[in-house]
Amino acid sequence: MDLSFSHFPFDLVLFGLIAAFLALRLRGILGTRVGVEPASPAAPVPRPGLVIEGRAEPPAALTDYDVPAPETRVGQVLGAIAGQEREFVPAQFLRGVEVSFRQVVQAFAAGDRAMLRERLTAEAFSAFDAAIQSREQAGETQKSEVRAIGSLAIVDAAIDQMAGAPRARIDVRIVSDQISLTLDKDGHPVAGTDAVTEFSDLWTFERLLGVSIGGAAWRLAASRSA
Repeated sequence: MDLSFSHFPFDLVLFGLIAAFLALRLRGILGTRVGVEPASPAAPVPRPGLVIEGRAEPPAALTDYDVPAPETRVGQVLGAIAGQEREFVPAQFLRGVEVSFRQVVQAFAAGDRAMLRERLTAEAFSAFDAAIQSREQAGETQKSEVRAIGSLAIVDAAIDQMAGAPRARIDVRIVSDQISLTLDKDGHPVAGTDAVTEFSDLWTFERLLGVSIGGAAWRLAASRSA
């Protein structure tokens, strides 16, 4: 019997051993997959802003609400108001002020007396109405747009003891970004600018405590630059 290995395929055996060794090494490094591996979690996709006419608008910034601490003088007055009006919550009050601010600014520009009558005290409405009449007689138009309200801060509060129901008063400083422009009858600017400008206003809101009235409970009584 010929026991020579002249025809034995040593090269194939050698390659087979090398392949088996590499397979074992690779298995030790990577492990063994059993079944279907769960897909890697996809990276969160940032939410796009509102798209208007093909351009993405940045998400609206949140408004900062500043409420005095309960132990401060103003905070104690707010607590006294809440004692007579169970539904009064300072933060919710500021949210209402934010809505009212936008509505009043737009109503004044548009000459919407019905909206102003609902949101203002009688004295404040008279002042706003006189300004609208003066503008109309001059043939002027007002363009106003509240782009953002950066902050609302309660800076003062008081309860006036009057004959009958007590009257609560709260002063709010409002910082906003607006476009405010007055045009003459020919469409030429006479005041303001069409550029976004920061405004700081101090608005005073009033309401009778313990009295149910129609329309807005808190009405704008005065407004001035802060």
